[in-house]
Amino acid sequence: MNARRLNFEVLTLFPGILEGPLNESILKRGREKGLLNVTLRNIRDYTEDKHKTADDSPYGGGAGMVLKPEPIFKAFEAMKTEHPGEKVLTILLSPQGRVLNQERAEQLSEEQRLIVLLCGHYEAIDERVVRALVDEELSIGNYVLTGGELAALVVIDAATRLLPGVLGDEESAYRDSFGDGLLDHPHYTRPAEFRGMKVPEALLSGNHAEIEKWRRRESLKATLLKRPELLETAELTGKDRKLLEELKRESEA
Repeated sequence: MNARRLNFEVLTLFPGILEGPLNESILKRGREKGLLNVTLRNIRDYTEDKHKTADDSPYGGGAGMVLKPEPIFKAFEAMKTEHPGEKVLTILLSPQGRVLNQERAEQLSEEQRLIVLLCGHYEAIDERVVRALVDEELSIGNYVLTGGELAALVVIDAATRLLPGVLGDEESAYRDSFGDGLLDHPHYTRPAEFRGMKVPEALLSGNHAEIEKWRRRESLKATLLKRPELLETAELTGKDRKLLEELKRESEA
């Protein structure tokens, strides 16, 4: 059985923003293992004037600049020539898009198509690009960034770390926050006591059942206190619901 592999094309005016992070940590490991391929395509390479102009003022007036359609269309045409017959999913990183969550990251980690991440910059992208080339708009939060490059890195990282073989521990990605709809439990390491602060006894007991029980309880507690809305859609057992009732009573006492 072939290992899952993710293929990304990033269309950007500033490829240098992505180069450093792609050569560090988990993303570097994924690329070295052949599980992740990322091609950075500079939109300016597809302009025709000597100044490599990729933006212009908006029709109707107003502040800011708008990315021109011509170089973006040409970049797509070149990409399709280099990947003949390959199916493509094109995502525009935009504050107007659906907010990225763990469920969407998991879906992207299983994507077999070439994923094209289109990074906007300046004020906006010409709407004809959005209508003709974009399949989906994706946001990483309800705020505005200077460009889509940082958002593209977030998307790549969130999907890549879910590929089997990328992380050191195959299960660690699914034990993280949101893996089962809940926030993660607290973590501790040596020493067992530091400046009067002790590691919980359950974690020092060596009793795996007690450790898992403690972790589950703390995960539920963290979710209840920090992100209670997640409990509405989390995967909860009958024992989880009883624990939640206990935790609610404790918080109200």
